[in-house]
Amino acid sequence: MIDQRTAVARWRRLDVVVRDLPLGLLFLASSFLPVLQSHGTQLGGVPSRPFDALAVVVVVLESLPLAVRRRWPAVCLTLVALGFAVDQLRGYHSVAGTALGFALVSAGAHLERRRGLTAVLFSVAYVGLAIALAHVGSEPPSELVTFYLLLVFAWGIGAWLRTTRAAEAAHRRRVAEDTRAAERATIARELHDVVTHHVTAMVVQAEAGRYLTAAPDRLDQTLTAITDTGRRAITDLRHLLDLLNPGHEAEAPADGGLLALVEQARQAGQPVEFTEEGPPAESAGSADLVAYRVVQEGLTNALKHARGSHTSVEVRHGDREITVAVRTAGSGSVSPGGSGRGLTGLRERVGVLGGDFSAGRDGAGFAVCARIPTGNPS
Repeated sequence: MIDQRTAVARWRRLDVVVRDLPLGLLFLASSFLPVLQSHGTQLGGVPSRPFDALAVVVVVLESLPLAVRRRWPAVCLTLVALGFAVDQLRGYHSVAGTALGFALVSAGAHLERRRGLTAVLFSVAYVGLAIALAHVGSEPPSELVTFYLLLVFAWGIGAWLRTTRAAEAAHRRRVAEDTRAAERATIARELHDVVTHHVTAMVVQAEAGRYLTAAPDRLDQTLTAITDTGRRAITDLRHLLDLLNPGHEAEAPADGGLLALVEQARQAGQPVEFTEEGPPAESAGSADLVAYRVVQEGLTNALKHARGSHTSVEVRHGDREITVAVRTAGSGSVSPGGSGRGLTGLRERVGVLGGDFSAGRDGAGFAVCARIPTGNPS
């Protein structure tokens, strides 16, 4: 059995003319019900007359064009208005005359070009109809003016719907653009964190290997470390590609975690003291990944700017937050300054989770610290 959602989805997939046709058929059928004949819109005070062959043509002209009210709103309005004029001048006063209001709303909402010209031409045509009705009918001119204002109101409703729809479309475009920009920024941060860390380690190890040609054993260890670093880089890049898949939950790379980062820095010649307190929370969301990136960026900066200096990594896991501190003592072999993109990206990551981030001089050294909420209740 087809459920309601499936039925609605199938209905929306139909052509717009097919979806608009039932409204026209409803007006057409209602106009021929005996109880409703001559009980439609009465304008100008023209005496009512029974339906004849021309009345059938008029009712069809007023009703069926509603099927194209969204696809060709100007055509719909022209045909319905013509049928309405004949309807009132002949005194049929059919229920189908009400379709004029729907045609006006649709024209105001869906007409794309020459909107002002259409409004002017329609107003001129109405003036002509009002003059004709004043000659053959008995209704005072004030009633004709009131009816015109109602028609203007119907057009205004359509124009308001058009404006609202355009504003919503513009809002959706802005949201889509902001989302794409945020996704690009996220990808850029991930690439920076992954590539910079591993490539820095490989460069440092390769530079050290240049001075180990006389010590084959140590040179072999260095080359092995470079190979392992390259493999970890490939693994992390694959993890980054997995993050781009819809529905993939962000989590820290599982290949060794924080200890693997520390060992990699040690292999590159950086003396690192690692302390980790407390068991990781069962559900820390993206906090684990952010903590991983903080440690990664801190060690990368230590390798780039304070090579050979003592570095300490402290990570404390709590129920509600993770605190990370990467401190480097002394200047060591200082390399030229970087772009600062990594630290800026980390500050944004931590800020999104409602945490605190700081990076700067710590005495003679440098410290990168972060407090990252896990989102778990107390």
